[in-house]
Amino acid sequence: MIYLCRHGQTEFNTRQRYQGQVDSPLTDLGQAQARAMGRRLAELIKGDFRLYASPLGRAHHSALLIAEALGGAEIIPDPRLMEIAMGAWDGLDDIEIEAEYPGARAGLPPGTWWFHSPDGETYDAFTTRIAAAMADISSDPAPVEIIVSHGVVGRVIRGQHSGLPKAQALVLATPQDAVFALLPKGVVQDILC
Repeated sequence: MIYLCRHGQTEFNTRQRYQGQVDSPLTDLGQAQARAMGRRLAELIKGDFRLYASPLGRAHHSALLIAEALGGAEIIPDPRLMEIAMGAWDGLDDIEIEAEYPGARAGLPPGTWWFHSPDGETYDAFTTRIAAAMADISSDPAPVEIIVSHGVVGRVIRGQHSGLPKAQALVLATPQDAVFALLPKGVVQDILC
């Protein structure tokens, strides 16, 4: 069983800035969201588990709060769980991206523009690293794994698990107050906190 969590709300989230691989601290609400995910996971998990997290600050801080609610746990950092690297677009908002790169996102299907920055990660590179991380995490002998990561990462993980086409996976909802259970046979269950 794998449980997937997105980090709690950040300062950048409140200002509609795209974080990519730059960081922004959790807001008070973001910290509360992480604690709520931890409490919900504590209700669901009754045995051994492992806690994997992106090493980026917002995910790691969320993982610390989740671990605390679970009675303490070692956090296993995995850089393959880091958010999409958007290169020069990391940390910018829509207005700044358009001002610096006019029309660069025009005509792109929803959810795909992240992969089109001039010096960022491609879709193929991103999905390959996510699949490699998931193969290793899935082979962990612990009966339960928890992953704390990011929005686009979570979309790709859920899409890969369910066998969704790229266009559907990249527009999945990415709440910061829910846990996703990756069940057998490609089923993903939303668990609200």
